[in-house]
Amino acid sequence: MTEPSTFDAAVERLRTVLASVQTEAFAGAAFEPSLMAPAAVLARFQPIFAPTALPEMQEAGLRDFLIFDNNKHWSGLQRLGPRLCADMPTLRSGLAVLLNESKPIADRYDYAIGHINGMGRAVATAILLVAHPDRYGVWNTTSEAGLKALELWPRFERGEREGSRYATINVLLLELCAALQVDLWTLDALWYYLLLDIDSVKPPLPPPVIDESDGGEVIGVQAFGLERHLHEFLRDNWAHTELGKTWRLYREPGNENAGYEYPCNVGRIDLLAHHCTEPKWLVVELKRSQTSDQTAGQVLRYIGWVMHHLAEPHEEVHGLIVAHSVDPSLTYAVSAIPNVDLMLYQVHFSLQAAPRPERT
Repeated sequence: MTEPSTFDAAVERLRTVLASVQTEAFAGAAFEPSLMAPAAVLARFQPIFAPTALPEMQEAGLRDFLIFDNNKHWSGLQRLGPRLCADMPTLRSGLAVLLNESKPIADRYDYAIGHINGMGRAVATAILLVAHPDRYGVWNTTSEAGLKALELWPRFERGEREGSRYATINVLLLELCAALQVDLWTLDALWYYLLLDIDSVKPPLPPPVIDESDGGEVIGVQAFGLERHLHEFLRDNWAHTELGKTWRLYREPGNENAGYEYPCNVGRIDLLAHHCTEPKWLVVELKRSQTSDQTAGQVLRYIGWVMHHLAEPHEEVHGLIVAHSVDPSLTYAVSAIPNVDLMLYQVHFSLQAAPRPERT
């Protein structure tokens, strides 16, 4: 149960963010979810989620919905398209249950998540919002991070089923909308701006440096040419790294990517993993432009949070800092912190002449 004072403070914070957005305070943001009425999105996609249309739903329709340029709110969903659409009959029947208003939402949610391959909370609740924009809010990494940042995240019983959790979260989202006098579409967009406002988005990595000392074009190990993608690269290629041999990225029911930018009320953990065979957790922090002291403090903060909120009493929590270079400050700091290690990454990119066709 959220304390009234905490809820009121959260509403005021969101109201301030909304006012800032409306006065174009965030005009320079690289990503601008629409705060306008979702008339075009609803007009395009509500019909494909109508009960009478579900038996004939086509793969192309759902794949179009998953694209950010079309849905205007949710990036990254298109990656799930191949898995979701691999079995269209199961997808259609699962969505029919999810959108059947005659049954409790907790039961419908659990059925859809459990029966549709690739269906997670981000997709399921986005579909619910579009199908019933006055009844269902979105539960994804961004909204969860926003609720935790405002200290509104509900306390759930350990092992509580996913659908029950969503039902509780949805009530909270509806209460916030009523207090702010906005719709669920607008609230969903506000979470991004809230996180910008409190600087939860990590600072950018240093720009690439070109090293031509050997006569070729090589992006030096100190920069990693596409370094801004390192975070996603580790997530997508985890199993092929040294870490993937003993650790697996953390997953939650309905959210296979839970370990990526895991939200908590003290920030967002870059990568969160659990040991494959032993009772251990791993907090991975990528060192960007912050100082060594800030990086070490961030890892300790996340380790403490995982110890109190995720780990069982018998489980250990370890930390890992991943950097392209280190200085004595970071080396000394890590050496004094139990269960925290430091790793360096090196990635090269080179250009080579392509073979020419032979003369005949």
